[in-house]
Amino acid sequence: MEKTPTIPAIILFTLTISSLYPKASSLTREQEKQTLLQIKNFWSNPTSLQSWEDNNRSTTTTAHCNWFGITCSSYDFITDISLPNQNIYGPIPDSFCNLTNLTHIDLYDNYISGQFPTSLYNCSNLEYLDLGQNLLVGTIPSDINRISSSLVYLSLEANNFSGDIPPRIGQLPNIQSLILDNNLFNGSFPAELGQLHSLQTLWLAYNPFTPATIPLEFGKLKNLRFLWMTQANLIGNIPDSFSNLSALQQLDLARNNLTGPIPASIWMLPNLEYLYLYANHLSGKINGTIGALNLVNIDIGINQLTGTIPEDFGKLNSLTGLGIYFNKFSGEIPSSVSLLPSLTSVRFFDNNLTGVLSPEFGKHSKLWEFDVSNNRISGELPAGLCAGGTLTSVVAFNNNLTGRLPDFLDHCLTLDNIQVYNNWLTGDVPSGLWSALNLTTVMMYNNQLSGTLPQKLSWNISILMIANNRFSGEIPSRAENLLVFDASYNQFSGEIPVNLTGISRLQFLSLQGNRISRGIPRSISALRNISILNLSYNELSGEIPVELGSLPVLKLLDLSGNQLTGEIPPAMAELKLPFLNLSSNKLSGEVPAGFQKSFYDDSFIANPDLCSPSTVLNVRECGRKSNGRNHTSVALILLLVLGGLALLGMVLFTIVVVIKDSKGRRIVVGLDLGPWKLTSFFQSLDFTAERILKGLTDENLIGSGGCGQVYKIILGNCSGEIMAVKKIRNSKKLDFRREKEFRAEVQILGTIRHTNIYSETHCLHL
Repeated sequence: MEKTPTIPAIILFTLTISSLYPKASSLTREQEKQTLLQIKNFWSNPTSLQSWEDNNRSTTTTAHCNWFGITCSSYDFITDISLPNQNIYGPIPDSFCNLTNLTHIDLYDNYISGQFPTSLYNCSNLEYLDLGQNLLVGTIPSDINRISSSLVYLSLEANNFSGDIPPRIGQLPNIQSLILDNNLFNGSFPAELGQLHSLQTLWLAYNPFTPATIPLEFGKLKNLRFLWMTQANLIGNIPDSFSNLSALQQLDLARNNLTGPIPASIWMLPNLEYLYLYANHLSGKINGTIGALNLVNIDIGINQLTGTIPEDFGKLNSLTGLGIYFNKFSGEIPSSVSLLPSLTSVRFFDNNLTGVLSPEFGKHSKLWEFDVSNNRISGELPAGLCAGGTLTSVVAFNNNLTGRLPDFLDHCLTLDNIQVYNNWLTGDVPSGLWSALNLTTVMMYNNQLSGTLPQKLSWNISILMIANNRFSGEIPSRAENLLVFDASYNQFSGEIPVNLTGISRLQFLSLQGNRISRGIPRSISALRNISILNLSYNELSGEIPVELGSLPVLKLLDLSGNQLTGEIPPAMAELKLPFLNLSSNKLSGEVPAGFQKSFYDDSFIANPDLCSPSTVLNVRECGRKSNGRNHTSVALILLLVLGGLALLGMVLFTIVVVIKDSKGRRIVVGLDLGPWKLTSFFQSLDFTAERILKGLTDENLIGSGGCGQVYKIILGNCSGEIMAVKKIRNSKKLDFRREKEFRAEVQILGTIRHTNIYSETHCLHL
């Protein structure tokens, strides 16, 4: 979720003594009331203004001071019209400024249309103007300085203004808050903004400005407290003149194209609390002393920063969040960071960090997020991560972690997500994990973990991926919300649960390479949402149940390497499966007509008693007698065996993962195999494969490791969206059959929606 700069709940205005008394008014109180009625009529009598009613029975001339949204002075003249979010349509009427004592206009979040209302220049006492979140268009007038010199607060955010921000906006002598974010400004922002010596809040974020450097003059804004310029097309370095911004509390320059180092002076600003510089091209080390001891949140992720994590970060006792992800930091994580008393969020993923994790993490603060994935960290996971009782996420995949999983997993009631795959973890998984009420995601594949699973998993678990471990026992029969279950290559035995209604929401089920025996139950029909079903290389026997042909969204079916007998149910051909593998069984009879296509040429091999009248399949022709041997040539079988052994060391398929964190960034994982194709899963794309490939250059490289390289790519679309693209290399080529499997699986996995797996949108592949 995108960080929004903090704005004070109450804005204090410095008023002159004369403002305590009414200015000479050209209107009587009765005339002011009639002006309000004219405004109501101009706006076509919105229902929110029903209280604006001329009651002839009223004996007072000040009844309008009690109307909704109206405030009067002690002299009963109107000073304030405050009507935010009242479904008001149309432009602002010229009669507003007939209310000569008006100081405050708040029309935020309505449907005010037209261009900037220059008639407001006549409101000579105006101090506060909020027209944000409306439908205003055009440019800000070049003579904007004609507006009231008393103006302290001006908000035009979230409209459709375009062009330049005029230089004369720097001539508003008393302005304290200038809010211009989320418009369509496609020109420049002026250096004259640096003349606004009273300015405390400047928001220019999310505008497609012409690429420009940050003006040195901004360093003159010594009263500035909040500077928000996210995604504003900034280039060049962060000015050294920012060292003068001693009042600055929040600096947000994220999602730009800033280069060079982070100035050492930034880390010395005495009042700085929030520093957001993520998604730029910043480089170099963080050197020197960290003197900004009031820092609450640091996010410098997705840059090219190097060196070690400063030991001085351990002095930041107010720090709640530290994000250094997708950089090139190396060395060990300072143990002093683990002692911080306010730390709640640790995001160190995708660097070159080494060493062991301090056992103090979690013991001194209420951690809720801990992500150190894609590094070279060794040793054990800290045993105290959940000591604060608030931990929701542990992500440590792709490291060199060893030892057992910590005992806190037995009783961490808040845990929602654990991802520790691709490590060297051993031993049994703490049994209490499987009943954790808030747990939704468990990804532990490619370790040496052992133990059994209970027959009933926690009702909330939706992702369970434990492939390539040493789990044993029987398959669970109850998991009401389970969507993805991958238990491939373990030591599970027994039979597939007879009653599958307890796991009927499954979309992905892979039990490949276990010791599951007996038949496939007819209750398989309960899996109405299943898209990928892989039961290959087990000890299954009996016939293929006809109910498999009734699974409406099945796209990949692999039953190869079992001892299945009987005929292939004709109903299965009606599914038009993108991928089917029934090879290496004991099936007999004629292949159903719907499968007699070259697309399924290798789907039935090593079934000696299968036949087909078509010659496109690798089975014998019907009418020819089998000699009790497989019709498939010995050479072909040998080739398949050798190919299978070779493929054990390859990535069979790659899922594109688009990670949306609190910043809204997206991380795309792909497979680099030579020529590329773009596969879209469930949304239309506003970029091409060529756009991605052109961005895979050294200058965009932001990280690398054993799994590949990570590049920052700006899409160049209308939103200026940034992607971090991870390119995984593999020198071997996938054969045609594996290509079909790969494409089918990524297509289906793209339909799985989950907060911890996130959305899969696209992939570049061979």
